Amino acid sequence: MLKYDFSFAFKETLESGLSFDEIFDIGKALSANFEKVFQPLPGFLRILDDDEILEEVGALKSWLQRFENFVVIGIGGSALGNQALHSSLKPINWNSLSNEKRGGKARIFLLDNVDPDLIASVLGELDLAHTVFNVISKSGTTAESMANYLVVRGLLEKLDLPVKEHFIFTTDKDNGVLRQIADNEGVRSLTIPDDVGGRFSVLTPVGLLSAVAEGIDIEQIYEGARFGKERYLRDDLKSNPAAVCALIHYAYLKKGHNISVMMPYSNRLYTLADWYRQLWAESLGKKFDLSGRIVHTGQTPVKSLGAIDQHSQVQLYNEGPKDKVVTLVKVEDFVNQLTIPFIHSDIEALSYLNGIGVGELLNAELRATSIALVANGVPNMTIIFPQIDEVHVGEFIISYEIQTAIMGFLLKVNPYDQPGVELGKKLTYALMGRKGYEEIRDRYEEKTSWRFEL
Repeated sequence: MLKYDFSFAFKETLESGLSFDEIFDIGKALSANFEKVFQPLPGFLRILDDDEILEEVGALKSWLQRFENFVVIGIGGSALGNQALHSSLKPINWNSLSNEKRGGKARIFLLDNVDPDLIASVLGELDLAHTVFNVISKSGTTAESMANYLVVRGLLEKLDLPVKEHFIFTTDKDNGVLRQIADNEGVRSLTIPDDVGGRFSVLTPVGLLSAVAEGIDIEQIYEGARFGKERYLRDDLKSNPAAVCALIHYAYLKKGHNISVMMPYSNRLYTLADWYRQLWAESLGKKFDLSGRIVHTGQTPVKSLGAIDQHSQVQLYNEGPKDKVVTLVKVEDFVNQLTIPFIHSDIEALSYLNGIGVGELLNAELRATSIALVANGVPNMTIIFPQIDEVHVGEFIISYEIQTAIMGFLLKVNPYDQPGVELGKKLTYALMGRKGYEEIRDRYEEKTSWRFEL
C-alpha cells in the first residue's frame, strides 16, 4: 500500500507548523459526520461495488487488438485520466517501441486540444487504416472534442475508410449527440455513468478503454482502488491518511497557504499531478458555499517535477511567500535500476557519485528538498509508492477522489459541480455562431467593447 510521511507538516519539525490537537480538533466535525460525507455514495465509489464496468470494457479487448493506434478525443476529465494511466503504467518510450516489443498492443495518442499544430502532428504520423478513435463526451456537445471528431471523420471519409469501424464513443447511456449518432450509424459505444462527473471518471470506461488497448491490467487498478476505498473510508481519522492529508490542506489554507504543490520525483508520475490539478481546482474552487454565501474559496494546485524543478521552482517555494503546502511523491523501487559507473574517481567533486544508483540519487534529492523546505518554514509531506504498478496507481486515484470529497465537506462547498466553467462554454458557442446563444453574445460583447491594444 501507499505510505504517507506527514512529519514535516507539524510543529515538532516546523516552527510555524500545525499541532496534532489543532488538526484533530478540526477533524472532530469530520469524524462525527464522516458517513454523511459519502451518503449518498458518490458514483466514483459506487462503481467499485461490482465488475460491471470491467466487464463492459474488457469485452472489447479482442476488437481493440485489430488496431495499432488508439487516439483519445476528449478534453479535461475526458483526457487527463487517460494520460495519467498511460504515462504511469507504460514505459516512457512506449509509442516509439516496435509493435513486436509492445506485444501487439496499441500506441496511445491524445487529441485533447483544438490547437491545429497538435492535431496535424498527431494525425500526420498515423496510418488511419490501423487507428481507432475514442470520442469521449457525455453530452456530445463539447466544442473542442466535437471539432476534433469532425476533423477526423472528414479524413476517414476522404480516405474512404468505414467510419463506424474506426470510432468508438464513450457517452451518455440514453441522451446526447454522440448517443444519437451511435444509434443511427451503428458505432460502438460505452457508457459514462450518470453519477460520475468527468474529473472523477478515470475508473469508468472514460479512462479504462485506452488502458485496455495498451495492455494495462484494469482489474489490478480496481484491486488497488477497492483497497483504497476500504482504507480511506475509515472514520477513525488517525488511521486514515487521506483524511489527515485533507485536514492538513484545509488547516493550512485557513492560515493563508492557498497553493498546493504536487511534486513527483518520477517522470512517469508527472501526469498524475496534471490529473490532480483538475480534480482539486475544479472541485474546490467555488464562489458560493452550500448556504449560498459568497466565499471565493479554493486552493490553487501547482505541479512540479523533481529533481528538475529544484532548479526552477524551489527557490520560490523556499524564499518566496509562505502560501504553499507541498506534496512530494517518492518511488522506492524503480523499474529500471541504473548504477553510476566508477569514472573520474580521482576527482573529489565527482567520485562521491561512483557506484550510486540513479534512483538512490533522485530520492536523496527528494529528501534534501523536503528538509530544505521545512528549514525555510514550508509545510510538506511525502507520499511513497513502493513501486509504480496498477495496484498503487488505483489506490492513489481513489485516495485523492476521497480527499476531494472530504475537502469539499470542510470548505462547505459542492465538490461535484463546476458552475465557473459554464460561462466560458456558452460564450464559445456564442462567438462561433451557435443558434440560441445570440443574446449572451450581444450582452457580453457590449460589456467588453472597450479596447486598449498595442
